[in-house]
Amino acid sequence: MSTLKKKKDKSKYLYYMIAIGCILIFALMLLSSLLDIGERLRTVSIYLEIGFYVLVALVIYFAIIRPIYIIVKSPSLSIVTSTEDRSRRAVKTYKKVAKVIVENNDLPAEQATLLTKYKNTDELLINLTFVFENSIKKQLNGIIIHNAKTVMISTAICQSSRFDMATVFAVNLRMIKQLVLKCGFRPSMKNLSKLTVNVFSTALIAEGLENLALDDIMPKSAMNAISDIPLLGKILESVMQGAANALLTIRIGCVARRYLFSDGAVVTKEDIRRQAYKETLKILPIVVGETVSFFPKRIVKFFTKNKEKEEEELVYAK
Repeated sequence: MSTLKKKKDKSKYLYYMIAIGCILIFALMLLSSLLDIGERLRTVSIYLEIGFYVLVALVIYFAIIRPIYIIVKSPSLSIVTSTEDRSRRAVKTYKKVAKVIVENNDLPAEQATLLTKYKNTDELLINLTFVFENSIKKQLNGIIIHNAKTVMISTAICQSSRFDMATVFAVNLRMIKQLVLKCGFRPSMKNLSKLTVNVFSTALIAEGLENLALDDIMPKSAMNAISDIPLLGKILESVMQGAANALLTIRIGCVARRYLFSDGAVVTKEDIRRQAYKETLKILPIVVGETVSFFPKRIVKFFTKNKEKEEEELVYAK
């Protein structure tokens, strides 16, 4: 039994080291790009370079360092296995989680009451499970969809591979932070380390997708038809790259949600992957549909506003 425990401890520390290594590699890659930009700005003005570094420091703090701090400082809780733990520390954590959920979520009045007025720990746990199943899980999907849309739009518009990598990393990190805040607790450090590796891998894939072309996936007949329409090929490439990054973001969100609700339970890697891919394929069409329709709506709204403004100016001119 002790041998099995030692193996688990070694596995846990291995994930920690890999996660720390991924963060350091990402930091070095980002630093290299930033120093290159800073050197170019120095040729214009030293003050411009200093201002750039100050701005970057603020962005890194709010986009990366602060989300990591919030995630790590959140209490760790296993919803699946929590019913068997009645220690004073565990009960204190349950109460803290219930309080955070009420403060951070727009719950129906009756559900908020369930988490603030209860007779004992058993009733609190039953109420927590009920609220998770009926409200919190639905809101988590909304967070995943919103961040996937952000990734798809930003990576589709921007044509810089290094910027895509940084954006995907920051948005996925923010998504995990939002999921943790919404639930009121975080997965175990081991599973957080796994998520860190997933986020880093996704960021690297996002950088590589910038070189993906339609020729790589579409038949020649389709490419001939597309080439007859100006700019259509470039637009489709951008949408395809954005959709691929959105797919990876959704998967990370689904895995994070799975960890939050199954952390500590007897769930295999295959179960988590299978369920994550199944849920990803359900959510992806929603994200792509809403994102693609976003641009025409914006364009129509822009021209409608301009037209109304011109009509008003004509009325005042008369």
